[in-house]
Amino acid sequence: MSAARERILARIRAATGAADPAGPPDPAGPPDPAGPADPAGPPGADVDAAYAALPREYLRAHHHQGIADLFAERAADYRAVVERVTRPGLAHAIARVLTDRAAEVAAAGTPDDVERSDVRDAPFVVPAGVPAEWLAELPAGITLASDTPPLSAAELDRSAGVLTGCAVAVAETGTIILDHGPGQGRRALTLVPDFHLVVVESDQVAADLADAFARLDPARPHTLISGPSATSDIELIRVEGVHGPRNLHVLLSASPA
Repeated sequence: MSAARERILARIRAATGAADPAGPPDPAGPPDPAGPADPAGPPGADVDAAYAALPREYLRAHHHQGIADLFAERAADYRAVVERVTRPGLAHAIARVLTDRAAEVAAAGTPDDVERSDVRDAPFVVPAGVPAEWLAELPAGITLASDTPPLSAAELDRSAGVLTGCAVAVAETGTIILDHGPGQGRRALTLVPDFHLVVVESDQVAADLADAFARLDPARPHTLISGPSATSDIELIRVEGVHGPRNLHVLLSASPA
């Protein structure tokens, strides 16, 4: 039996309290799950040292240039609407997108039990922490709703959509990651409304998942969004909006060239 296998089995026996079939129990007690004690350090230090010494000459990132362009391309592949805007023009772009969305909601057919005025005046939910300058050019006809205190699922469902920022985006997969910090809100905000407008700053775009997760706090909750919510049945008929918004609109913001 190899030394590695013996070590693995010893850890399993120590964790489960099982007897070692190779012989009677050791009077000194079960083996240390972390391995034999290292006189120069804590138990298992030799394992940690061996792990740290492993060669890591593999390629960490496959993309080094043009990652913002790649993100825009990959996100669009998922049927998200992606617009490139400059930071000075971001407030104008947000106002335009929300105005167009409000017009779509007002013009859409409504169930018999919903008043037309309720649909026309449906608010956009804006979580705490969204920069005030993003909202500087909103026209008077756009109604905003705060999620403090938290809105009910029914109220979120009746909203025209939600506006958020993000924590990081992934170029290689076209994925947006929320850690639900300031300007992002709780998870329900990006799952219940039918429309999600998200602002991605160009410096928030990471090359790949490894780069993205290195920027995130592992103690925070993370939501990964790759395009509008979609699923397919057994006949591969695509249906959107089952598990989240049917419409994902991305404003990719960068400083002017």
